[in-house]
Amino acid sequence: MSILSENKVIMHGAANDKYEAIKMAGKLLVDAGHVTEEYVPKMLEREKVVSTYMGGGLAIPHGTKEARPFIKSTGLSIIRFPDGVDFGGDEPAFVVIGIAAAGDGHMEVLTNVAMIFTEDDAIDRVMNAPTAADVIAIFEGGLE
Repeated sequence: MSILSENKVIMHGAANDKYEAIKMAGKLLVDAGHVTEEYVPKMLEREKVVSTYMGGGLAIPHGTKEARPFIKSTGLSIIRFPDGVDFGGDEPAFVVIGIAAAGDGHMEVLTNVAMIFTEDDAIDRVMNAPTAADVIAIFEGGLE
């Protein structure tokens, strides 16, 4: 099972708030078999403790340490929100990336994703990518 695939990318997401956006990202991970349903509440719990908004239009929700037993394999979900979602930052999140990392890989996956977004045009490249395959290609360059 690949970390990222087209069935885990939503090109035109819409959510009323950050919790709905996190549930959407988590559901993609559940549906793909990366995590059990118990993982999603742990993603919401993490958000209540500390925001997963990274700045620059990016949020990376993920579970708490207690969520590890619910992770079956490492996976990412990506949702583009053209209208943005308020994560409590200085601007809305336009890209929400759900992460589940098996073993001790959480920090490595988080770091790789964050590094992709250190490029000034990364959020624009993701938002303007015409297909899910194009979105995946942007990430695969930084996830090898």
